[in-house]
Amino acid sequence: MSERVPQTHANHRKFVPLYHFVLAPLLLLNLGYATWCIVKDFGFDRVVSLTTAVALIIMYLFVRIFATGAQDRVIRLEERLRFARLLPDDLKPRIDEFSRAQMVGLRFAGDAELPDLARRVLAEHIQGREAIKKMIKEWRADYHRI
Repeated sequence: MSERVPQTHANHRKFVPLYHFVLAPLLLLNLGYATWCIVKDFGFDRVVSLTTAVALIIMYLFVRIFATGAQDRVIRLEERLRFARLLPDDLKPRIDEFSRAQMVGLRFAGDAELPDLARRVLAEHIQGREAIKKMIKEWRADYHRI
């Protein structure tokens, strides 16, 4: 089994080559071709081809949105359990104050760094996932992303 590359903010995004770099261009090419065909020779079959091409693009987008939405729900559950275990007693009653974006960003913080970073996120009302991720010094890898 190959060794995993240490994960950092710079390389934590997951790309699936067949999905991101093959399927997306093929769907866009199909949409372009269907559009060209309908302009060149308007007809019912061309309208059906164009609407199918649009439907496939919409499906491509929603497949990703639904998968990441489900992943975010699981992350929230995992992080709520982790926060309950790692946060100091004064922050535990505030776990419900963390937004989904804050929890998703904080999931990469190492256990030792989490309490101080969580306190700072709440105190400064930091909302952006990326802003939170950039604040992390001790990166906790997540190799099970969708």
